[in-house]
Amino acid sequence: MRPVVVVGDAGLDVVARHSGPIAHGGDVRAKVTIEPGGAGANTAVWLAACGASPVLVARVGADSAGRQVHSELTAAGVRCAFAVDPELATCCVVVLVDEDGQRSMLPDRGANARFSPADLDPGLLVGSDGHLHLSGYVLLDASSRPAGLAALRTARAAGWTTSVDPQAAVLITSAASFMEDVRGVDVLLPNADELAALTGSPDPAAAKDLLSHVGAVVVTSGPDGASWVDADEIISVPADRAECVDSTGAGDAFDAGFLAAWLAGAGKRDALLGGVRAGSRAVSVVGAQPPR
Repeated sequence: MRPVVVVGDAGLDVVARHSGPIAHGGDVRAKVTIEPGGAGANTAVWLAACGASPVLVARVGADSAGRQVHSELTAAGVRCAFAVDPELATCCVVVLVDEDGQRSMLPDRGANARFSPADLDPGLLVGSDGHLHLSGYVLLDASSRPAGLAALRTARAAGWTTSVDPQAAVLITSAASFMEDVRGVDVLLPNADELAALTGSPDPAAAKDLLSHVGAVVVTSGPDGASWVDADEIISVPADRAECVDSTGAGDAFDAGFLAAWLAGAGKRDALLGGVRAGSRAVSVVGAQPPR
């Protein structure tokens, strides 16, 4: 498989599975777990679970949480190329998961918000056959956006292919600006909500409007499966049947399964199926990363 570098957030997720509606000002019983998380870290770990040997570039704090994240990701087969922030804490996300397995997130990007162009070692992008995957959270925060743009420029200059997951529809305040940021990317990986934020429609066919900026668009539609959209065709595959225990990280897992297959030479349909399989595995377990 081709070398792959993931650029994105790494931190800890505090996952609270509550047994009823949140009672404002009151108490609701919950089952709480604390696990490594962050969109970049999630994708990197799922890539490792799919047989890749990924490198994760991120920024963590000089704290026990940062050390824990580094240790657990390394044990999962991810090479961590972390910058350490002397002041800001490691990212932490509170994830509220309801009885249907749907998650709401309260993120504090912490040190990731100060991710800078200097945090990416150009020496990681060696040869001309590698791939760089960028988490959109890096672009959607003004403080880390220059680093995301620099990472894409550096990868393209090295002859690498690139992919971007927009990550959060509600944070896309300007579709035009976001699409300019990702101009030249080989594969854009939005979910249906993110596609609607970028085009006005969640229909995979609407992704045709984005092909003036990117080479292909891979759209995930939850229980309706996923689609590949390029200038030649639209290919769709159904979702695997799975009980949704926790949807946290399902999109990150899909990205990893898709990329692992695609970078290994799979065709469009088989790459989509690889993504769907990983996404289905992700929703069937608690937390954003595969169980270890």
